[in-house]
Amino acid sequence: MTPPPAPTMAAESNGATAVQLGRRRHVLLFPVPYQGHINPMFRLAGILHERGFAITVFHTHFNAPDPARHPNYRFVPVPDGMSGPTPVAIEGVVARIVAISKSCAAAFRDRLAAVLEEYSMDAVACLIADAHLLPVFEAATRLSVPTLALRTGSAASFICFAAYPMLCEKGYLPVQESQRDAPVSELPPYRVRDVMWIGKDGHAVLCEMLARAVAAVKASSGFILNTFDALERQELADIRRDLDIPVFDIGPLHMFSPAAESSLLREDRSCLEWLDSNPPESVLYVSFGSLACMSQRDLEETAWGIADSGVPFLWVVRPGLVVDDGCAHRLPERFEAATLGRGMVMAWAPQEEVLRHRAVGGFWTHNGWNSMTESICAGVPMLYRPYFGDQMGNASGVPMLCRPCFGDQMGNARYVEHQWKVGFELGGELTRGGVEAAVRRLMTEKDGAEMRARAGELKKAAVECTGKAGPSCQAIDKLVTHIMSL
Repeated sequence: MTPPPAPTMAAESNGATAVQLGRRRHVLLFPVPYQGHINPMFRLAGILHERGFAITVFHTHFNAPDPARHPNYRFVPVPDGMSGPTPVAIEGVVARIVAISKSCAAAFRDRLAAVLEEYSMDAVACLIADAHLLPVFEAATRLSVPTLALRTGSAASFICFAAYPMLCEKGYLPVQESQRDAPVSELPPYRVRDVMWIGKDGHAVLCEMLARAVAAVKASSGFILNTFDALERQELADIRRDLDIPVFDIGPLHMFSPAAESSLLREDRSCLEWLDSNPPESVLYVSFGSLACMSQRDLEETAWGIADSGVPFLWVVRPGLVVDDGCAHRLPERFEAATLGRGMVMAWAPQEEVLRHRAVGGFWTHNGWNSMTESICAGVPMLYRPYFGDQMGNASGVPMLCRPCFGDQMGNARYVEHQWKVGFELGGELTRGGVEAAVRRLMTEKDGAEMRARAGELKKAAVECTGKAGPSCQAIDKLVTHIMSL
């Protein structure tokens, strides 16, 4: 094994760096191999690399990153034992995350031992792993490597993780249809429908995944969150009260570090030139993330609703968006003609740049945490219809369009609409009339304009948090100092 090349330079900073007394320290990273987890980890890698740390990335064979796109990092593949088709249903995704964390543990321990032998224990500052990889934390601890846990979702969703046993004990879960809109008094502003839930068949594996994530955080030497003080001040205070380890709210990470070439799908940048030709705040951006799926019927209702709204749009229809039932999936036959000159459909987009573009005035999203914070930081209101993960809870306050379905998405949705008031839900059965009305509300009506103004206020708060003396910048300094002390 050859040591990774030294970083070309340590970024100028008033804070701590990884070079002290001529010694450069190594930080080891291990992300969960899904896009929403990979992106924040690589952004964190970029921040630490700029502070002078050498970066080594452990990764599974499943959804492996491309080392050629990160020439300054070293990559160590870890066999994961995964085979067969990639799961689409949420139960399958949750089960795969749990299975990967277990199946790669022994191979990771062997590879970590080899890295330690090569670098020397002194040179390795710590391992930062995704909180969903509990066996990785355990293996590192057995080899006396300090660990820090990265949570790629919201602070509120982690509080929900930790509260899950209580929610089951008190009868909130399993979810009863008649109680879906009842408040969860222990977790305001959540209602029962906002709590993570994937159905009775997936309940046991979900409980296991959440319990393991909480255990990993508690076993670590520090907890890193991709959030910021102005957005989740109370939630962060609650976490600090309940944990005996340092908590670093260093987000939003995408404002400190570029996308870092970590996308698993090829981005089509031609959309940026198309956006240049549109008036300010006129275009609806539509993207349901890297995992969410929909039926062919929902695809067609969405298409005709967008067409009937008359609003210019940029729509990401990625491979695998439509659930594979053996049919040929495509947009309606006359859709292109009906929207000629005012729309663009593509397989994948450079989302951060799209949301920052002056022409974009609204975002129809699945309400995942990364998408949500990128939208807030761009001052773009959201329509939401969560499909997976943390999206249900995030959706209470950002102007977006999704259907709450599971996990963080359900909690995210609640915050978007109820707490931050920057979005609203397209609920119930998806129909072209409902889509048309929701798109018009977001893009052309007073309600949408008010949400846009509130999103603009949160954008300003994010800029202040990430400024030189802002809380997030200070948290990064504290994180670097903490890593150097381990």
